[in-house]
Amino acid sequence: MGKSIETTDYLTSEKFYHGTKANLKQGDLIEPGFNSNFGQRNKAKYVYLTATLDAATWGAELALGEGVGRIYIVEPTGPFEDDPNLTDKKFPGNPTKSYRSLYALRVIGEVTDWQGHSPEQIKAMKDNLERFKQLGIEAIED
Repeated sequence: MGKSIETTDYLTSEKFYHGTKANLKQGDLIEPGFNSNFGQRNKAKYVYLTATLDAATWGAELALGEGVGRIYIVEPTGPFEDDPNLTDKKFPGNPTKSYRSLYALRVIGEVTDWQGHSPEQIKAMKDNLERFKQLGIEAIED
């Protein structure tokens, strides 16, 4: 039986981000149903958001595609929950402030002056993701 999504209204005053390579504009919606950037690239049931610029930076840098990484300021259009892909296994208690939602995220702005990780850090992260893939460990869990 699936988990129900609990609204985390106490966070609504925080600023949320979404890192991607998609070229979007203010008012656009980021919706579930597109192929995921991770795992077996299945259609994503959720959209992901974070309250930390560092997590959004990883999203922008690791997103598939040839475009430039972008970080958007987003607002959720419905309830969201802790992202169990991170909070249940890697970072209990959600210090990365990573969340997921069945509902679209509305783009309300873009962060243009973000600082990326070093090429060595990006390579190490991609190597870890590849190692997990070889071991059959899915990065995205529904």
